[in-house]
Amino acid sequence: MEFDDPVRMLQICTERLGERAGRQFAAMARRGFLLTPSTGTAPATGRCRLGGPALLEPGASWPELGGFPLSLHAVLDTDALVPWLGDELPTRPGLLNFFYLDPDVPYEVYRKLDLSDPGACRVIPADPARAVEAAAPEPARSYPATPVHAAPVTMLPDCWDVETGDVEFDEDEHWGVSSLILTEMDGLDGNTADCHAAFGWPDTSYASPVTRRDADGPAVHLLQLASDGELGWGWGDAGTMYFTIPVKAFQAGDFGQAEASIRCC
Repeated sequence: MEFDDPVRMLQICTERLGERAGRQFAAMARRGFLLTPSTGTAPATGRCRLGGPALLEPGASWPELGGFPLSLHAVLDTDALVPWLGDELPTRPGLLNFFYLDPDVPYEVYRKLDLSDPGACRVIPADPARAVEAAAPEPARSYPATPVHAAPVTMLPDCWDVETGDVEFDEDEHWGVSSLILTEMDGLDGNTADCHAAFGWPDTSYASPVTRRDADGPAVHLLQLASDGELGWGWGDAGTMYFTIPVKAFQAGDFGQAEASIRCC
């Protein structure tokens, strides 16, 4: 669930989960953004956009896998996002280009591609002062450039991204912590279904977590891209694409360790 007011968020959590569990759950909140096409009343946030050409430093290679160029899906301007993210953005990567392998090729060729290969996605930073537009080489897909407004919100994890040990619960009443959140938050456990979003927590309404964990905790969520008929992309039945990165890699600014996953009904 996304909240404009963290105080109201804490109040709802403690009312529904109890004082102790509610505070534990509210402490998991992260700052993020809802991404919507810019308008006169909601102007573009820096150089953030969906689709369009990439913004790469001169001489940077366009990413590819097995001879197939990846497609540019989004650019985030983190300099424009840092006033809200604050310490949740430990490095200043500038522009972040998000790529994924979905070439415009016949189905018999596409089905042979190994989309499970880590190289099927790339997140490439670029210095805003040096970045230049780079058009996608064929057969990568080119999506319409859509400047976006990034609306700051505070996000809670939904029930599938909470694990035992995160929040206390009555084991006689609930089969697990996911049951507690799913039942007691009563529909306020999800975040941003069918929306584009950055940072914060992803919507994981497919009964499985997106933010994989390691010894350093849940991965950092970078970007969520919902299926979008206007932009011309989609992943299965009501599918969503997620980009995440391990905590330590994020803290070091090592975006080469970013991963992408797709969930659909």
